[in-house]
Amino acid sequence: MYRPSPLILGLQILVTALVSLFLIVPAVLSMMAGVTVNYFQGIWRSGVTLVWIGEVWRLYDATIFLSLQIALATLGVTLLVGVPAAYVLNRSPGRLTRAVEEIITLPLAIPGLAIALALIITYGSYGDFRKSWLFILVGHVLYTLPFMVRSVMAVLAAIDARTLEEGAASLGAGPWARFRDVILPNVSPGVLAGSLMVVTLSIGEFNLTWMLHTPLTKTLPVGLADSYASMRLEIASAYTLFFFFMIIPLLLLMQAAAVLTGAVAGGSTAGTR
Repeated sequence: MYRPSPLILGLQILVTALVSLFLIVPAVLSMMAGVTVNYFQGIWRSGVTLVWIGEVWRLYDATIFLSLQIALATLGVTLLVGVPAAYVLNRSPGRLTRAVEEIITLPLAIPGLAIALALIITYGSYGDFRKSWLFILVGHVLYTLPFMVRSVMAVLAAIDARTLEEGAASLGAGPWARFRDVILPNVSPGVLAGSLMVVTLSIGEFNLTWMLHTPLTKTLPVGLADSYASMRLEIASAYTLFFFFMIIPLLLLMQAAAVLTGAVAGGSTAGTR
């Protein structure tokens, strides 16, 4: 087994640390600005305050709740559509399947502004729908559905779902029972990975949302852009803190759930074999 020399190992660690600092320091400075009395005087001279966080909550609390609402609704739709779609695509390989996969993945290759413009041209004349948060939901589902489908299909391919189904069918299980009792427990790591990506992408999505939103349907990223354009830097930076408050606990929770579910699914697969 190859082991790098101490010098090479030290250089690798140093480069990794420098790159990590390069990425982390701007985020840390932005968060510090959100709790600084006066950013231009610095946190050490002006002191620490929570006033700006309270101001953000007073001005933009509706955008925070709307972002969570849209993200959870997006997750629900992608679960209902994406998991069965991945199952069907995995069961029926062929040219048509590949074509459907490409169509599902197509929104990733198209700029969000172009997708939003297409939705506005097609459905913008429906006034109530255009003004509703459901209009943004459609765009988010189009953008995030490929991540759910791909995540589940990757797990289906790895566990050899066809063999598992054949084994369950030989024991008398019907199609629904096989899907519910065999497939879903074994693809749960892929479902959780897809859910993690769907929720985080939905909460942070800006380009598409910026085109689709109205003054009454501002989401967290749109509100953040507005705050940077029209408010004090401290307020805009405090707004950034809400992203961390929302995303980091969610990431930790879903990753823990993915590890736990993966262990359970692994044991289930071993037992089935």
